[in-house]
Amino acid sequence: MRIGQLAAETDVNIQTLRYYERRGLLAVPDRLASGYRAYGPDAVQRVRFVRRAQELGFTLQEIGDLLMLWKDSVRSCHAVEGRARAALARISTKITDLKRMRSALGKYLAACEQRSALDECPLLRLLGGPDEDPS
Repeated sequence: MRIGQLAAETDVNIQTLRYYERRGLLAVPDRLASGYRAYGPDAVQRVRFVRRAQELGFTLQEIGDLLMLWKDSVRSCHAVEGRARAALARISTKITDLKRMRSALGKYLAACEQRSALDECPLLRLLGGPDEDPS
């Protein structure tokens, strides 16, 4: 199967497939005599695995580890569980951080809405806006 066919079958663009190759998530296929890359039948399953893992919040590094463990999933289930727990903890931390950011930004937006036209922008003041040009 050619790269365009793989992209269409997996709903992933060609640049992403090449990136996966560079990251070692997808094997670089041999080239046919015509010069085209020839992906094997397992490439579709592998790309779909990567995409589903990304949707669950795994990093590409973690996905590479999972792909290595996939070869012997019966013996490696405990290792996969550990990686999934670590990913879940990382996602929970991100959610906490995002909630904090949402709350803080909401407060500054409310302050912006309540200021008069001549007041300094509270959000820019918080961010430490650029110094005014002295000229």
